[in-house]
Amino acid sequence: MKKLNLRDVTQYVEDNIGTFHQKRIDSLNKLKLKTVLKKKNPYLFKAKYLMTAEQIIKGLTDAFISSNEETIFGDWLEGLAIFINSKVYNGWKSGITGIDIEFDKDNIRYILTIKSGPNWGNSSQISKMKADFKTAMKTLRTSNSKLQVVAINGCCYGKDNVPDKGDYFKYCGQRFWEFISGDENLHIDLIEPLGHKAKERNDEFIKSYSKMINKFTKEFTTDFCNESGEIDWAKLVKFNSGKY
Repeated sequence: MKKLNLRDVTQYVEDNIGTFHQKRIDSLNKLKLKTVLKKKNPYLFKAKYLMTAEQIIKGLTDAFISSNEETIFGDWLEGLAIFINSKVYNGWKSGITGIDIEFDKDNIRYILTIKSGPNWGNSSQISKMKADFKTAMKTLRTSNSKLQVVAINGCCYGKDNVPDKGDYFKYCGQRFWEFISGDENLHIDLIEPLGHKAKERNDEFIKSYSKMINKFTKEFTTDFCNESGEIDWAKLVKFNSGKY
């Protein structure tokens, strides 16, 4: 085990955080109004008394952005975790399906699946993770029958005060970052470098977001509003849920 140098972490973040921000913008620019509309509940729009095109557009777009950003940033944090672990324990990105990191500590091979937060999956998704852990353990023991393997579900934020899940351990927030780095304060120390040029990057995003809202509002008005400017709910529901 090597002591983590926070300067290395800061440099990694500064060199790579732009990738996250650019993916946010790229994802927004690729978004198609009708693709999103087909995935949203038109009855909910009506029940919430959304009466203008802009209200609907902002509602569905903001929901998409929130979900999408969580995924993009989760993937980015996985890369950061691998980098940190490699510096401390010489860990590496696993080539086994469903496993993100492998590293050795005290004669134990740890296999990790990384998620953003503690409430990341339903029962079937958790069952799949368990199955992936079992398959990974079998694969590793095929080449070394004496290898002791421990599975970890690491979550980048949040808490779970019952980490022992029987088949695996679940480490969230401070427990996770300390486990992969040996630094009990890393979960706090990460905050400052993550803000590197955040305002400038967010200004770029807001420009793209504003243009998209205007573009989608115009498109929605053309396709789903009548001549008087009212939303044609029948046309919208037919587009979303009709047989043809």
